[in-house]
Amino acid sequence: MLGAVDSVANGLSFCAGSLGSRADNDVVSMAREFANRINFVHLRNVSVEPDRSFNEAEHLGGDVNMVDMISILRAEERRRAASGRADSVIPMRPDHGHLLADDIHKKTNPGYSLIGRLKGLAELRGIITAVDQLQGA
Repeated sequence: MLGAVDSVANGLSFCAGSLGSRADNDVVSMAREFANRINFVHLRNVSVEPDRSFNEAEHLGGDVNMVDMISILRAEERRRAASGRADSVIPMRPDHGHLLADDIHKKTNPGYSLIGRLKGLAELRGIITAVDQLQGA
């Protein structure tokens, strides 16, 4: 599909959790291979069970290595910025937070609790800050 219209506007919405739900997918390698065509990232994580079922996991606790994912994405953002692209920032969204604290007693759509998603966002922003410092960004 990407080759059919070879344009930066023809890119991927990359969901780490959906891709990670198959144990035979190497999500980090996929992100590395397609980094220059990723236009949006859904940073969610899953744990795959031996029977091939999967469960939503903590953002930092599933089978997808979020440190490696974010390292690849931030390097791609810097590459895009260096080449003068106005769309150098890749939108990233944490999702599928767990029910925590006050959210336990509120009516929410599954995976969309406020506090659990904020926890995931804080964890991922911590990784972004560390990756940027370690990569000299």
